[in-house]
Amino acid sequence: MSESSQARPRLPRWMKMNLPKGESYSKVKNLVNKHELHTICTSGNCPNIGECWNRGTATFMILGEICTRNCKFCGVTTGKPLPPDPNEPQRVAQSIKLMQLKHAVITSVDRDDLPDLGAAIWVETIRTIKERNPDTRLEVLIPDFQGKKELVLQVAAACPEVISHNMETVERLTPAIRSAARYRRSLDVISAIAESDAVPKSGIMLGLGETEAEVLQTMDDLLTAGCKVMTIGQYLAPTQNHIPVVEYIQPDQFEKYRTIGLEKGFSFVESSPLVRSSYRAEQHVTA
Repeated sequence: MSESSQARPRLPRWMKMNLPKGESYSKVKNLVNKHELHTICTSGNCPNIGECWNRGTATFMILGEICTRNCKFCGVTTGKPLPPDPNEPQRVAQSIKLMQLKHAVITSVDRDDLPDLGAAIWVETIRTIKERNPDTRLEVLIPDFQGKKELVLQVAAACPEVISHNMETVERLTPAIRSAARYRRSLDVISAIAESDAVPKSGIMLGLGETEAEVLQTMDDLLTAGCKVMTIGQYLAPTQNHIPVVEYIQPDQFEKYRTIGLEKGFSFVESSPLVRSSYRAEQHVTA
């Protein structure tokens, strides 16, 4: 056994995941495969895929599956993306209809190669989904659009119920794990979202070496920016080539952060080891 593998903390018992199953799960999986859709549920190996798909919630990834950034925590493929698929908004909207989803979450890779950074496809996708699925509530998890407020507001104008943009980690660790992103720029994105009628939401991962004081500072920064919903989950390295886990945070510490976050003023705080950005997303519409 190598020295590097010995240094990696072992997966604790509370991080063990159940295999996804259930009739609704199987139905969603078959439709995703049939319509060649990209979902972060599968691309990101989300541990909650079975629970969410069985509850009638799924997260779609638009603008392809190749990202122009190379974040050290993310398992999405990095490289030169293909041109956007003009039929993608229709395919996603139709699939949501076929799945009879009560709540859909849309995210995307970063498209720094496009003149508008993908904003037009974002707007078309949201509008098409709403036209074909008027009873489906919609959350969008957007990139930072290089901090261009006008692009964030274009997406907001399409009227998704919830707009999320993840901080991912605390300020000190941001340069080491996020490619091209900036902590303060992400706060500005949250502030722009808060100017719209959508619910502003964000999330971070733990286990990268952050301190409790830094987590609490991030909460304060998000609240100052107007954030209403926060998710907190355990970081898991997608491969051995990604930044390693520094520690596995105990479940009672996650619960402590949830309690503190609610006391500070968040409407919802989803905080536990297996929480991911879209976990229980259908509840956050009312924040």
